[in-house]
Amino acid sequence: MTRIYILNGHPAETSLSKALSLAYARSAEANGHEVRISHLFDLDFDADYGFAGYRETKPLEPDLEGFMANLEWCEHFVLSTPMWWGGLPGKLKGLFDRALLPGTAFDPRNPNMIGMPAPLLKGRSSRVFVTSDTPGWAFSMFYKKAMPRQIKDQILGFVGLKPVKTTLLAPASHPKPKTVARWLSQAETLAAKAA
Repeated sequence: MTRIYILNGHPAETSLSKALSLAYARSAEANGHEVRISHLFDLDFDADYGFAGYRETKPLEPDLEGFMANLEWCEHFVLSTPMWWGGLPGKLKGLFDRALLPGTAFDPRNPNMIGMPAPLLKGRSSRVFVTSDTPGWAFSMFYKKAMPRQIKDQILGFVGLKPVKTTLLAPASHPKPKTVARWLSQAETLAAKAA
């Protein structure tokens, strides 16, 4: 059994990201894993960090404290998010800006051998589902998988989650029902293995 925390990173109440998150959760639970799930649209917090540097920080709202508690609890973190304008939705980026702070997510006082802050959330793996209108070949060739690399290396990997595996689902704005069913089945298969 694996402790799995799922974050639906779409800011709208109804979305493909939500459907993927729920399919993953149902399958994971059916296969004996312990699951917690959050939906970005339900979380109430100020997404604006509002300061330069880390000398001053806003107190975390209860929903951000809950996000961090779930992230610390889990052994496997699952994120489902759309790609908008080549990056994360603003509220999702704000969640990471606000919640992943020195002392809880990374330690700048104890750099590693190459001078990077020490990650404090080691021992967790991650799966990221990215929905996009950009076809996979263009996503790789023209955009060099920039958003998944940001999530993998500069956000989740930076705080210690490894490995971070990405599943790109595209084109996602108006997919046929058969395509959506295939994607949901793919999420269910990965959830059974906590992968």
